[in-house]
Amino acid sequence: MPSFDLRLSTLAAAYRAGTTTPRRLIGELRARAAALNADYNVFIHLLSEAELEPYLAALETCDIDSLPLYGIPFAIKDNIDLAGIPTTAGCSAYAYTPDKSAAVVERLIADGAIPVGKANLDQFATGLSGQRSPYGACRNALDSSYASGGSSSGSAVAVALGVAAFSLGTDTAGSGRVPAAFHGIVGLKPTKGVLSTLGVVPACKSLDCVSIFACNANDAQRVFDVARGVADGDPYAREWMPLAATSGSPAPLRSLRGVRFGVPRAAQLEFFDDDSYARAFDAALARLRAAGAQVIEIDFEPFLATARLLYEGPFVAERLAGIRTFFDQQPDALFPVTREIIGGAARWSAADVFAALDRLAALRMQAETVWQHIDVMLTPTSPTTATVDELEADPIAVNARFGYYTNFVNLLDLSALAVPAGVCDAGAHAGLPFGVTFVGRAHQDILLLDLARAWLDEAADDCAPRVAPATGELANVRVAVVGAHLRGEPLNWQLTQRGARLAETTETAPAYRLYALPAASNGNVAKPGLVRVPAGGEAIEVEVWEMPLAVFGGFVAQVPAPLGIGTLTLADGAQVQGFLCESIALEGATDITAFRGWRAYLASRETSER
Repeated sequence: MPSFDLRLSTLAAAYRAGTTTPRRLIGELRARAAALNADYNVFIHLLSEAELEPYLAALETCDIDSLPLYGIPFAIKDNIDLAGIPTTAGCSAYAYTPDKSAAVVERLIADGAIPVGKANLDQFATGLSGQRSPYGACRNALDSSYASGGSSSGSAVAVALGVAAFSLGTDTAGSGRVPAAFHGIVGLKPTKGVLSTLGVVPACKSLDCVSIFACNANDAQRVFDVARGVADGDPYAREWMPLAATSGSPAPLRSLRGVRFGVPRAAQLEFFDDDSYARAFDAALARLRAAGAQVIEIDFEPFLATARLLYEGPFVAERLAGIRTFFDQQPDALFPVTREIIGGAARWSAADVFAALDRLAALRMQAETVWQHIDVMLTPTSPTTATVDELEADPIAVNARFGYYTNFVNLLDLSALAVPAGVCDAGAHAGLPFGVTFVGRAHQDILLLDLARAWLDEAADDCAPRVAPATGELANVRVAVVGAHLRGEPLNWQLTQRGARLAETTETAPAYRLYALPAASNGNVAKPGLVRVPAGGEAIEVEVWEMPLAVFGGFVAQVPAPLGIGTLTLADGAQVQGFLCESIALEGATDITAFRGWRAYLASRETSER
């Protein structure tokens, strides 16, 4: 099945070069989406050829340079209106067909984007799991036995599977961030109100935000720039008023150096006994410090107390208010766990609501003191993940864990951006993505995106048009890694942050020797050197990763001497790009070929040091 590099810059370059067209690309993507949907339950409604035709025909009369999102395919969470297509909010009995698209969708289409389908979700956007849908639980694109995250489950999976370049979700309590973390993609929860919620089925109308999923920060910003704006008739709309970056920092920010990151005190961190997530967060903090950032412990209690108000207090009553008439008339139409959560709101009184508002005002005042000492907050996006079986066994309690670091954001009128932070290195979750969230004040969306660019090591000109591959295909390149770029190793993030996916673990042909390079040539990271030899070689364990061709050059440019990228031969005779070492660097190096791989060598060192 074909896969495509759907980065916005790559698509624009391909369209300009004439190597593909929106009609051809959308046709291929639709076929791919239809084939995948049976297994992943990504879409509630995949647009038919007839439904797509007006959008494609309109582009054929347009100049590509006049539309910033020309021909860019996107998915829409199915609680956001698309004219002529049913909106279900994950409940067929509730469904209606709007004559008009949501304001944010209209903006995107007007600037050239093409809707490909209405994405699956936790019913009425109530949940963080992706399991609460009568249209079928949305499956995690990386490991179908694990939660996809929700409620914007299909929106995240569509991007992760490569059937949409970006997607729209909604985020009231983390629904646009948790699924991003579980798929190693970017999830922007903008400042409340700057992306109109007109034409969005409400969850908590005063807190709801339209969110953006994308493969990288640059694409997320391009969509944000087009999507934001006040819509007539939207009572919760607000003008976006960009704030300065950090104190003393130039704008735009291109480095993490000197930025003051507030992190919860160690005693306030919670991972629900998930050591793999705890270690991944420690690694993220170490990476921040290595980049010159200041990591400052903060009192996280005001934020935790605010989070508890959302579901343990009367704010959940706003979910009932949004669908009160339907709920009263057809309660049995709701998914059982959704009905339990929303129906439970009836116990709260008006007096309870005002008491909670007073409590929230006090917590906002306490939280404000924290911001006087930091530029941005950093937390895990989720403290843990879970399998589908674990969620089905205890759907409310396990789901609630995912919101530990997300539920407070909208109540405190903050902006947030979920970004990938490598993978878990061991345990039951080994190899699964881990993500962190940058949290800023309202209107600091661009600051967060700039920090993400520095964190993800995205080039400043990443959005500029690129030359399309000579074949005209939006393809991937296979790269074999042998040491510090393996899963769980210190430099693996350089692969995952570029959208690379692990294809296989295998061995080279028996024609190589492996060396532990001396410290002087390693910088701060222990690395091996792989050398092809005419005789006396062995098969060495490698991981083969697939990386979008458009970002391969930037990856290669980061490889320091004496290492380089050349052609490796695998055990089955296939040839891939991979790490090789200059022979001049072997002076003082230790031959570790006998271990047949870097992991075995490292394990032997740990054993000897005990």
